[in-house]
Amino acid sequence: MSTSANASGRRPHATMKHVAALAGVGIKTVSRVINDEPNVAPQTASRVWDAIQALDYHVDMQAGSLRRAGGRTQTLGLLVSSVDNPFASAMHRSIEDAALARGVAVFASSLDDDAEREDLAVKAFLRRRVDGLILTTASRAQPYLASTAARDIPVVFVDREPASGGVDAVVSDNRAGAAEATAHLIRRGHRRIALLTDRASIQTAAERRRGFLDALSAAGIPASDGEVVSELHDSQTAQEAMTALLARDEPPTAFFSAQNLITVGVLHALRAAGRTRTAALVGFDDIPLADLVEPGVTVVAQDPHEIGRLASARVFARLEGDDSEPQRILVPTRLIERGSGEIPPPRP
Repeated sequence: MSTSANASGRRPHATMKHVAALAGVGIKTVSRVINDEPNVAPQTASRVWDAIQALDYHVDMQAGSLRRAGGRTQTLGLLVSSVDNPFASAMHRSIEDAALARGVAVFASSLDDDAEREDLAVKAFLRRRVDGLILTTASRAQPYLASTAARDIPVVFVDREPASGGVDAVVSDNRAGAAEATAHLIRRGHRRIALLTDRASIQTAAERRRGFLDALSAAGIPASDGEVVSELHDSQTAQEAMTALLARDEPPTAFFSAQNLITVGVLHALRAAGRTRTAALVGFDDIPLADLVEPGVTVVAQDPHEIGRLASARVFARLEGDDSEPQRILVPTRLIERGSGEIPPPRP
């Protein structure tokens, strides 16, 4: 049995017959293992799964009779940070609207900032023979890109882009947006500013931290005067960190929360401490009801609808034959003043 490269230089797709030969079993046994049917010895099942992994075999979840002309399944795979996150859900809706207009269905999954979950989700999409992928990434490397390239499946990254580059990506201008948020607080007279941010390994968090430090440097403020509290991944951890900052004898006078769920936690802590009108706050990314709290929350707003629209256009262009160089599309952010970011520092 051989799956050596063909004349085009690409490795042929592995089949169930290849898996059976490598595992030393019959095709029916492979089918039973894949479908989790009973009466298969654990050792046999283990050999089959080892062969599946070794051959990078993907189960075809679409029956041949259901596949469209040209081998298309009229489906896309979408991986977002979390479907619970308002930013991700807005982007999802934009992508789904564009896809449905073309008669294409969207399979969506949550990343939860877990590299293993990312890999499993992409493999699940590939098993379903999706025509294209729109992905948010949590991992430093994307080994699955070799499989997508071999199968001519276009991939567009959204929100976060791989460190390796060389792929289509549609992202917010995170660094510039974070610099604008920090500069806004500095212009109001603040010098002791704290950044509350996500895990340092997340690409968007790293870019927003750079923007924060850019603004401090441009204002001549030592980086040591701008405290960075990282590894905050939800509203609860953000609230705990903010509570600790506010309890200091000399707490920061202003805060930049670099993610929408972090902003929610910061708001809870400010309210509990009675500091909503005395501590300045700018959040990165808008949150629901931000204009209804008192004072309203000043934010650097992203445009998830535009990101989704551009990513959809990119993946469909690739499917229609666009073989131009990969594009990195930056979507500008927008500062929205609502009151919290305009609070001045306390008088000496």
